[in-house]
Amino acid sequence: MAPFALNRPDLLKNQCYVDGQWVHAASGANFTVTDPGTGKDWATAADAAAEDVDAAVTAATRAFTFYRSVGGRRRAQILTAWSGLIDAHRDDLATLLIYETGKPRADALFEIDYAVAAARWFAGEAERVQGAAFDALLPNKKIVTIKQPIGVVAALVPWNLPLAMVVRKAGAGLAVGCTLVVKPSPETPLSVLALAQLAQEAGLPAGALNVLTTSLANTPAVSETLCRHPDVKKVTFTGSTRVGKLVARICADGLKKVTLELGGNCPFLVFDDADLEQAADALSALKWRNAGQTCINANRVYVQSTIYDRFAEMLVTRAARLVPGHGSSPASTLGPVTTPQSVDRVLAQVADATAKGAQVLHGGQRVPETTGFFVQPTILGGATAAMAVAGEESFAPLLSLFRFTTESEAVAAANNTPMGLASYVFTKNVDRTWRLMDALDAGMIGVNTSAISGVESPFGGMKESGYGKEAGKDVAVDEYLVSKAVSVAVDSRL
Repeated sequence: MAPFALNRPDLLKNQCYVDGQWVHAASGANFTVTDPGTGKDWATAADAAAEDVDAAVTAATRAFTFYRSVGGRRRAQILTAWSGLIDAHRDDLATLLIYETGKPRADALFEIDYAVAAARWFAGEAERVQGAAFDALLPNKKIVTIKQPIGVVAALVPWNLPLAMVVRKAGAGLAVGCTLVVKPSPETPLSVLALAQLAQEAGLPAGALNVLTTSLANTPAVSETLCRHPDVKKVTFTGSTRVGKLVARICADGLKKVTLELGGNCPFLVFDDADLEQAADALSALKWRNAGQTCINANRVYVQSTIYDRFAEMLVTRAARLVPGHGSSPASTLGPVTTPQSVDRVLAQVADATAKGAQVLHGGQRVPETTGFFVQPTILGGATAAMAVAGEESFAPLLSLFRFTTESEAVAAANNTPMGLASYVFTKNVDRTWRLMDALDAGMIGVNTSAISGVESPFGGMKESGYGKEAGKDVAVDEYLVSKAVSVAVDSRL
C-alpha cells in the first residue's frame, strides 16, 4: 500500500464550495471519510445541514441571472479548459478516488478518462443549442421555437463514479447556461471538491457550480431541502430505485423536472453460437471493474445449457487471476467494496443462494487477512429465480449463472424484473440480434460488447430504472432546457 500523497496538495479540500468560496458548514461540524481499503478514517469534510442549502441555492440563482446570457462559445471554452485540467491532474484525482472508493488505480483512471471526455463532449454541445422556425399550418403565420436553460439544478451524486457523474450532469447543465448545486455522497466528497477547484481555475464564474458535502446522517435532510427549494427548477439523481422514488415524490410537489438514473439488475445472455472467448472477456471486464459496483453491471448471467459448463469454467479461470488489494498497490486488480454494508449484503446473498441449491464455483467469502471491506470475486452456479440474486441487485463482485434452453425462455427470464437499465446479448445470429433489440426491456443494449457507456451514447433506462437521459447528442442537454413556442402573425400585404 502506497502512502497518500498528492502532487498538488491544495487539491485536497474539505470545506463546502459556495459562490466561489470555501466555507465551513454553518454548524462548524465535520464528518469523517473512510478508506475502504483499510477500514480506517483518513480525512474529514464539512458536514452541511439543511440550514446550509439556501445560501448555495441563492448563489446559484444569482449566478444564473448572468451565466445564462454567456454565449455558447464562452461556455464551450470553459468546459474545454475544465476537461484539460481534469486530464492534467488525473494522477491526483485518481489518488482521491482510490482512498474514497477503494477502486484500483486502473479503474480510477478509467473513470477520469470518462470525465475528461464528458467535459469535452458537452463543450461541443454548448455551441449547438438551437431552436427552429417553420410555417404554421394556417397561412400568414410562422412558428418559432426557442430553447433556454431551465435554471438552477440540484445534482445528487452517488459514490461509485463520483467524478464521472458530476461531470456528466454538470457538463450538460453548464453547457446550456444552467447553474448547479451538487451534493456528493458522504463516501466521496473530496474528489468532487477537487473538481470544483479545477472548474474555478477553468474560468467558471462564482456561483455557477456549488458543492455541499454532507454526512450520512444529514444527507436526507439536505437532499429534501434542495428538492423542495422554490428556486431549484430541476433535480438530477443517480442512485437506488428506492431513494429515486422518494426524490420523484418530493419533486412532484413543486412539479420540478427530474432525471432519474436508478438501479440495474442487468441480464447478460450468452447463446451457444456466441464467440465464448469474446463473451467471457467482455463479461469479466464488466463484472469485476469497480468491484462490481456500477448500475450497468451484469447481475444475472443466462447461459445456454449446451455451453454452460464450458463457459462457467472460462469465467472461473479469469476470476482466479484477479488480485484483491488496496487500490494504491500496483499489483491490485480488484479493490474492496466501498461500504461495509455491501460486504454484509453479498455474503447474505451467497448464503441464501447456497441454501437453495446454488454452488459456489469461486470465492464466496471475505478476503482473508485484510482490514478493509474486501470480498472475494464470487461466481455462483446453478442459480434460479427463487434466489435473492435473481431479484436483488448485488452491486458487488458477485456473478450468478443461470441455465436456459430456448431464446424465448432467456428473454422471459431477462425481462422478469421491475428494472430496465441495460441488457447484454452475445450471439452471432443476425436475426436473433435484431429480435432481441426489440424484445429486451432495457434502455441500453450491448450486442457482443459490454462497453455500452460512452459520452456519445444516450445513457438511461426504463421501468423502475428511471427516466430521462444523460450523455449522447441533443438528448442530454435537452434535459436542462425549456422550449418556448412563439407564434408570429405575418402581414401578407405588400
